[in-house]
Amino acid sequence: MSLKRLGWNSYFDALWQSNEEVEWLPARVISQQRGLWRIAGDFAECWAEASGTLRAGVEAGGDWPAAGDWVAAEILSGGGRPLIHKVLPRRSKFVRKVAGRRMEEQVIAANVDTAFVVMALDGDFNVRRLERYLAQCWESGAKSVVVLNKADDCGDVAARVAEVESIAAGVPILAVSARTGHGVDALEGFLAPGQTVVLLGSSGVGKSTLVNHFLRRDAQAVQAVRESDSRGRHTTTSRELFALPGGALLIDTPGLRELQLWGTTDGVEQSFSDIEELAAQCRYGNCGHTTEPGCAVQAAIAEGRLDENRLENQRKLEREQEFLRRKIDPEAQKQEKERVKLLHRGARQKYDQRRKDGGKQ
Repeated sequence: MSLKRLGWNSYFDALWQSNEEVEWLPARVISQQRGLWRIAGDFAECWAEASGTLRAGVEAGGDWPAAGDWVAAEILSGGGRPLIHKVLPRRSKFVRKVAGRRMEEQVIAANVDTAFVVMALDGDFNVRRLERYLAQCWESGAKSVVVLNKADDCGDVAARVAEVESIAAGVPILAVSARTGHGVDALEGFLAPGQTVVLLGSSGVGKSTLVNHFLRRDAQAVQAVRESDSRGRHTTTSRELFALPGGALLIDTPGLRELQLWGTTDGVEQSFSDIEELAAQCRYGNCGHTTEPGCAVQAAIAEGRLDENRLENQRKLEREQEFLRRKIDPEAQKQEKERVKLLHRGARQKYDQRRKDGGKQ
């Protein structure tokens, strides 16, 4: 498979020209599995491993090669596995906090032009979850398209679309049925030759069925969702890049049980720009949008122009980002320790004063 077929263009060629190691070859990461990366370029597709230099230089999970990355690879003359020496700077990346308690970034897909955020129009439909995905998409640098799948299972598609429009202003929203093929052709306009698209969404929303449709063959297994809650099991177990017949590249991802945001301060602000615009109209610049007089946000809620749950979700995502910032930013950690220390000191002083006063309040 040629570099051009893999999405190589003048942008990445300019990055490569600054590479001093001329004996290396540019390659794209197709998939990853147990410490190995499947790469392709102007050579036979093969499995590669990280060089000692790359291993020594990697500081966090987000620095490792991911599906969609362009890398500098060395093809060994002795016939051993090729070595990945470095990851080229990413044009865009979709990330999350790694699952569990570790404070580490995980890159789900890199160098993506468009993200198809897939949500099913069945019992698993959840606009709050969609807001979370869109915030991360804004931060990624890629364009977003909301794909409402399983339109054939929904009694009122128009109402669902209107609900999504209220929280995703300016984002294309397409209602489709991957199972019947209804409306899927509208997605083809985003699959131009050389463009890279990533499929994102929970298990059971129909991503694998969409992959099979675009590939025009059954490349991914599909499974039925549970009738009780419309949740699906993982049918895709790894992130993988596919070359589509029309020339586009498609990255399929496993369904995410949880999407913990990573570094999305700007993304959250962009996703909730309607609330930010209302906040600018509040009487007080530091309005907390609770009981303050002249609060434009609370007025919009009272008049039915803003869903109170949307405001609460914005606050939740902002709290998550602030918690994450304190955990990974040394200066923020220091400030938080000083804040807690002052709180404890104040509580101690109040306690000592009450003791001196004989226990009186």
